[in-house]
Amino acid sequence: MDVNFRDHFRTLWNRYFPGAELPLAFWYTDDETIPENPQTTGGNRCLIANLIRVRQGRPLRFSLEAIGCSGGKRYSGFPAQLRLNFRYFLSCGLPGEVEGERYKQSPELVDRVMASWPKWEAPARYLVFKRWDQIEAGDEPQAVVFFAAPDALSGLFTLAGYDEEDSQAVIAPFGAGCATIVQHPYLQQQSDHPRCILGMFDVSARPYVPAGTLTFAAPMKKFTRMVANMEESFLITDSWGIVCKRMGKHA
Repeated sequence: MDVNFRDHFRTLWNRYFPGAELPLAFWYTDDETIPENPQTTGGNRCLIANLIRVRQGRPLRFSLEAIGCSGGKRYSGFPAQLRLNFRYFLSCGLPGEVEGERYKQSPELVDRVMASWPKWEAPARYLVFKRWDQIEAGDEPQAVVFFAAPDALSGLFTLAGYDEEDSQAVIAPFGAGCATIVQHPYLQQQSDHPRCILGMFDVSARPYVPAGTLTFAAPMKKFTRMVANMEESFLITDSWGIVCKRMGKHA
């Protein structure tokens, strides 16, 4: 990545989104120089929980073995089978065998959802996350992920649609928390018309983010356009200035 672009965005972010948390970036690599996330067999299995350290400034590398949840592996593109009785796990449960999350009405509906789920594979052995200010010249981000409150989300959402005729510049697909910050934005990056992903509606992942926080993931091709538009968009208007001032008070 061009470090001048990194620094330019950080300057604009601080100007128009004062006090808002810097985003993370992720990419795939075979490079082993970044520390690997500790094996999670004895710790927290959720990928979202482990990203707390990245948000605090610790870059981490995730392998198949370093992601403790089968869903986290699968939605990061690593080989993983669905858990036993998944159709019941996601729906009504199976008495005496599995407690249902009740995210879908029936096992049959789960079957149809999973039959149409995108098939993909990670392009390299490791998934790397870094906070934006720690990105280096040799890094090649695929997407940028914001953990943001409503005021910041409103700005990101509106910026994403600034140069778009399509009213669906931002989508909110059903999926696990990790699917909405890794799988969906990665696949959007491969598209000719990449869209941003609003996520972290996954009730199971909600305990690992602050109340009032959702995620906004922008594929890198889309994100570079968003940054280029910042200084001519609504962000320079009095309307945003009111929101901006409020964000600064809560910093």
